[in-house]
Amino acid sequence: MFTGLVRDIGVIDSVENRDGGEKRITVSTGMPYDSYTASASVCCSGICLTVTRADIGHFQVDVSRETLSKTNISMWTEGSKINLEPSLRMGDELGGHLVFGHVDTQAVIKSIREDGESWRISLEVDDEYSGFIAQKGSIALNGISLTVNEVDGNVFGVNIIPYTWEHTTLSGNKEGDKVNLEVDMLARYVARALEAQKK
Repeated sequence: MFTGLVRDIGVIDSVENRDGGEKRITVSTGMPYDSYTASASVCCSGICLTVTRADIGHFQVDVSRETLSKTNISMWTEGSKINLEPSLRMGDELGGHLVFGHVDTQAVIKSIREDGESWRISLEVDDEYSGFIAQKGSIALNGISLTVNEVDGNVFGVNIIPYTWEHTTLSGNKEGDKVNLEVDMLARYVARALEAQKK
C-alpha cells in the first residue's frame, strides 16, 4: 500500500524481454536501500511491483503480461524516468490518499498549460472508468496522488503545483502521452454497492 507521494525519480537501466512476453526491468534509485530490498513492494509510476533483486542504488523487477496490458510499461526504455515510492510502514504519515498500485487503465493527456506558477493538465479516459472520477475526488496518475479539479464526461483536469512538477516525471510528459491511472478505492466500493442494489 502507498500514499501517492513520490519519493524519488528512478531511471530505467535496462529492459529485458523474457519468455512468454514478460519483461525484467532494472531501475536505478537514490532511495534508502532498506526501502527496496528483495521481496519488497515498490510503486513504480503507479504500478506495485515486487523487487526480485536489489543492490545499493539499483533494483530489479519482473513484469507479467497482465501488467504490461494494463499499464504504460511497454513505453519504458533504457533512460526512461519513473516515479518511485516505497510501500507504507506501520506509523508512516498518510500524506496523500491510499494508493494500491493496481492500475485500472491508462489516461491520455489532452493538454498541458501553465496557469500562474502551476500547470493544468487535461486527460481523457475510457468511458467505462469515467464514472469513478469525481470533482474534488482523489486519483493517482503515474503513482502521484492528485485531486480532480473538474470533470466533463470522460475528460477530467488536475492542477499541478510547482513542487510536484519539479519532483515527479510530469514535467517530462507531453500531449498524447499515456499515464497510468488508478481510481480511488472508495469510488470502486461505492460503484460496486450501487451495482449490487440494482440486482
